[in-house]
Amino acid sequence: MLEIAKEDILSRLQFDNPWWETGREGKVIYEDTPRRKYFEAFSQNILDKSVRRAIVLMGPRRVGKTVMVYHTIRLLLDSGISSENVLYVSLETPIYTGLPLEKILSYFQELFNHDRNSGLFIFFDEIQYLREWEVHLKSLVDSFPSCRFIATGSAAAALRLKSTESGAGRFSDYILPPLTFAEYLMFIEKEDELIETNIHDSEDSGYPSKKYEFVSKDIDQLNEIFINYLNFGGYPEAVFSETIRQDPGQYIKSDIIDKVLLRDLPSLYGISDIQELNRLFTTLAYNSGNEVSLEGLSQSSGVAKNTIKRYLEYLEAAFLIRRVERIDQNAKKFKRAVCFKVYLTNPSMRAALFGQLDTNSKAMGAMTETAIFSQWQHSKMIELYYARWKTGEIDIVHLDAANQSPSWIVEVKWSDRPHGSHSELDNCIEFVKKNLGVSQPILVTSKTIRDHDFSYKDVRFHFEPASLYAYVLGANILRDLDGKVKRSRARSSPPE
Repeated sequence: MLEIAKEDILSRLQFDNPWWETGREGKVIYEDTPRRKYFEAFSQNILDKSVRRAIVLMGPRRVGKTVMVYHTIRLLLDSGISSENVLYVSLETPIYTGLPLEKILSYFQELFNHDRNSGLFIFFDEIQYLREWEVHLKSLVDSFPSCRFIATGSAAAALRLKSTESGAGRFSDYILPPLTFAEYLMFIEKEDELIETNIHDSEDSGYPSKKYEFVSKDIDQLNEIFINYLNFGGYPEAVFSETIRQDPGQYIKSDIIDKVLLRDLPSLYGISDIQELNRLFTTLAYNSGNEVSLEGLSQSSGVAKNTIKRYLEYLEAAFLIRRVERIDQNAKKFKRAVCFKVYLTNPSMRAALFGQLDTNSKAMGAMTETAIFSQWQHSKMIELYYARWKTGEIDIVHLDAANQSPSWIVEVKWSDRPHGSHSELDNCIEFVKKNLGVSQPILVTSKTIRDHDFSYKDVRFHFEPASLYAYVLGANILRDLDGKVKRSRARSSPPE
């Protein structure tokens, strides 16, 4: 049996790295596309050579991981790094199948006479296609201290698990989520047109600071764009492609969902009944934002409960779904979690499977809630729950990590009705008076109404349009990210 010749591998490496021939002045693919808000923090970590770790960039398919890698290569070339010191390899390419990372690196070193102390930047894209990749990558980090190794992967189930077990102290995990609504507005150049930002001086924390207030200039148009975001806006490629926007279902289902369900997860976990996994995911997608139970899922999908437990772990680790646990009216967790909510990590997946939404779709309430939760994926704040009891429910409850008591709640609606039909707020009144006290205003999202001076039964409410709230969440989280980047730069800059 013939083995792939070294010359063929070198030829492919040269094809994948055109800057070796063109130098830093040559074009790099995707260099003209907008950069994700996460790019600065990601690239800063790569340039920080004080930390001897490989960076593992994880996230769902088609959220821009490979594009971010090419943006980083463009930055490296612009900053003066020799084009011959940058290597990009996509391990999804058949010619590299089964080829150890050490062998690929040795070919690269041989090509340009690099030694083990050369300051190289090595990018391994879709690294999960190499069996036991984490062992290989850890060995490279230990053996080549002057090199920066960056890996990407979509099958986050294996990446997260194995980077924790085998790469302790050697890997830094970095997650790239789908687009926030704030990023989506920025990408389509509608942010300044539709959002007014007012900055006020504040001393809420006891220290002078800035408080940001966001107001919609045209709530009807913002809502229209928000619905577009629900249908296809979580994926950068869909934002810029008219073809994809015309048929986002085909793109999202075949190129994103099916590849994970039919290829990535079965190959990683040896799942033999792919249709079983597919049925379960379809059931979950249809019920995104609704409470489900293992018993109910088993009956509706025809999958055994023990199998469902494993599949839920796989789907969550692969960034397809997120489970949210239930608490009771006293904000106490259940010892035995029978029921829980499942949210798609990107609402566009539901539209791809079951048809696009419009403002009057029955699923708009659940998908608005799904979109709100998807914004929180971008934050480290993970103590989010929902409360449900016989007479009421609260959609989002944040429990303080220290004392496990509620610190704030949000009731998510795609309707203006509760502002006029006050009895729909009674569930909030009951929960707040038991657990929060009446001094803190309760946030209720609406379709169009914004009212921060509303009281009912001695409890204050803030009504905010759901589309604006989704924007505010993303904008605040991304602004915090920018702040961390600036503080990190300030610490690393020498004093003048």
